Amino acid sequence: MGRRKKEPRAVHRENIASAASVLFMENGITATSMSDIAEAAGYSKATLYVYFENKEEIIGLLVLESMQKLYGYIVTALEEQQTTRARYDMICKGLIQYQEEFPFYFKMVLDKMNIDFKDHDYLPEEKATYHVGEEINEKMKEFLVAGIQNGDLREDLKIMPTIFQFWGMLAGLIQLAANKEEYIKMSMDLSKSEFLEDGFGMLYHSIEKIPE
Repeated sequence: MGRRKKEPRAVHRENIASAASVLFMENGITATSMSDIAEAAGYSKATLYVYFENKEEIIGLLVLESMQKLYGYIVTALEEQQTTRARYDMICKGLIQYQEEFPFYFKMVLDKMNIDFKDHDYLPEEKATYHVGEEINEKMKEFLVAGIQNGDLREDLKIMPTIFQFWGMLAGLIQLAANKEEYIKMSMDLSKSEFLEDGFGMLYHSIEKIPE
């Protein structure tokens, strides 16, 4: 325990959050207690409260970390690809990767993108998550503006509504494919990836500029 006490505070918080994440995915948030988390992480319950005031703070940290991963996926898509369609395809793949890596936080993260801090008691992690979400939206704005300027996307697109509509449609499509994978295969004879590819194509065509 002597060595553990000397480790940086961030290391302890990460150890605890990692253990909590496993429990949340296995048992759900409501059924997981702080005592459960302490036991799984190898800490006493009293020590656990040194690093986190409550379960909500642990959840806030996990959501923030997953949101930062999503930001990384978006940035990579925009930096590594040159054409508008290739960038779009990479963004979609990044969202799939995010959902598969963090299925428990997928919907939660999208919900955290729009918090009213004027009339809301919030944790520091929630505000940080909001700011990461704003950075993601800014990257998406750059993507859309560049696509319009290149003549690939419709000039009449309203940028911010389009960003939020796209998040809703893409996230809904990905979640549907994850929840109904067997049904999609049985009723449509499509794999999850084939179903998503078709859906992503339909959404892209809704914003694509049609050649005159």
